[in-house]
Amino acid sequence: MTWLSLDLQFFSGEKTEKATPRKRQEVRKKGQVAKSADLNAAFLMLVVFLVLLFSGQVWQTTFSNIFRQSFQHYFFVDLTVDSVQAIFVGIIRQLLAIVGPVFLAAIAAAIFANFLQIGFLFTTEPLQMKLSKLDPIQGFKRIFSLRSVVELLKSILKILFVGLVTFSVLWFRLDEILLLSHKSVQSIFLTLGDLTIKMGLYASVSLLFLALLDYLYQRFDFEKNIRMSKQDIKDEYKKTEGDPLIKSRIKQKQREMAMRRMMQEVPKADVVITNPTHFAVALKYDEQQMDAPMVVAKGVDYIAQKIKEIAKEHDIVVVENRPLARALYEQTEIGMVIPEQFFKAVAEILAYVYRLKKKI
Repeated sequence: MTWLSLDLQFFSGEKTEKATPRKRQEVRKKGQVAKSADLNAAFLMLVVFLVLLFSGQVWQTTFSNIFRQSFQHYFFVDLTVDSVQAIFVGIIRQLLAIVGPVFLAAIAAAIFANFLQIGFLFTTEPLQMKLSKLDPIQGFKRIFSLRSVVELLKSILKILFVGLVTFSVLWFRLDEILLLSHKSVQSIFLTLGDLTIKMGLYASVSLLFLALLDYLYQRFDFEKNIRMSKQDIKDEYKKTEGDPLIKSRIKQKQREMAMRRMMQEVPKADVVITNPTHFAVALKYDEQQMDAPMVVAKGVDYIAQKIKEIAKEHDIVVVENRPLARALYEQTEIGMVIPEQFFKAVAEILAYVYRLKKKI
C-alpha cells in the first residue's frame, strides 16, 4: 500500500495536463507569454530595408544637396556663432527629413510584430525587483540549461544562414564589384547602396523564416512550462469554486437560518394542515392584504413535528387532512399563495377555524 500511494502521488504531481484558462490568465499578467525576439528583429529589419528601398531616390537627392551646399556655400561662409548654428540646424533638418520616416517605420514595425504575437499586454511584473533573480545558483542553472544550449545553436544557425545569404548576393555580383574602381563616384555609391539594400532584404527574409521556426519552438516551450498536474487543477478548482466542505457548511448554515425564519412565521399562521405524522403546512390569510391564503411554513417528518409543536405552543389550530397536506407540500413553496384548485378545501378549513375561534 505504501509503494502504491507513493506512485499515485508521483503521477498526480507530474505536469501532464494542459494549462487551464485561469492559469494562462495568471501567467499572462506576469508577462509570461509565447514570444520570439527574433521575429520582432527580423520583421523590423525587413520593414526598414523596404523603406530604404522605396526612399532611395530621396536619400540620394538629400545627400547630394548636403554635399553640394557644403562645397559650394558653407566653405565660403564667415565662421561666426550664428552662421555655424544656422549650418548645423539646416543639415540636421535635412537629415531628420530622411531618417525620421525610417525611425517611425521601425517603431511601427516593432509594435506591430509584438501585437501579432501576444496581442495587447501591459504589465509591470517583469520590472519588479526580486531577490530571487540575484540567486547565483539559479543563474548558474540558467546559463548551463537546455534552453541556453538551444539559444546558442540558434545563434550559430542565424550567423551561418545570414552569412550564406549575404555572401551569395556578393558572389553573384562579384564581377560588378571588381569593376567599381573604373566607375565614377556616383556610380560607386549607387552600386554600393543597391548591394546594401538587397543584402539587407535577403538577410531579413532569411531571418524571418528562421524567426517563424523559433516562434513555433517558443510556443511549444511555453506550453510545456505552463503545464499543470492533476493536483494543480484540483487546487485551482477549489480556489475558483470554493472548498466543497466549506460550501456544504455554508449551505447548512443557510438552511438553518431559513429554518429559523420559517419557524418564526408559524405563530403568525391561522391554521396548520397535517398528514398527521409526516407532513405539515402552515397557512395564513388576511382578507384585507391577500387575495388568497399564503404558505408561511411547511415541512416533513422532524420539521413537521416541530411546526406542530410551535403551533400548539401558540394556540394555532391544527387540522388533519392527509391528501390536502401532501398536495400543498408538493405543489407550493414558502411565501407562495396556494393554487386555485385548493381554494375550496382551504376555505372550508379556514371557516371551521374561524367558527372554532369564535366559540373559544
